[in-house]
Amino acid sequence: MGCVRLTVTGMVQGVGFRAYVRDQARHLGVTGWVRNRKDGAVEVLACGPETALEALSERVAKGPASAHVVGLVREASNEKRVPESFLVRYDET
Repeated sequence: MGCVRLTVTGMVQGVGFRAYVRDQARHLGVTGWVRNRKDGAVEVLACGPETALEALSERVAKGPASAHVVGLVREASNEKRVPESFLVRYDET
């Protein structure tokens, strides 16, 4: 078990991207959250087994058909407070 932070850039806001990430994460049994950032990126905190985190990263890199992902940065995270499920957050950073 571990946690990663993903920062996704491109046309990823206003296209159903957060709902797509939430659905993919829940399907894979990953917990955490996804939220929009003021700079136009989407940020994801994902926690779970490495195989599930890798699968989620691959799916996020493709995104839904309505999105256009240009970049994905994946960083390890030492998150202490992780939700018990996967949530869409509406606060922007």
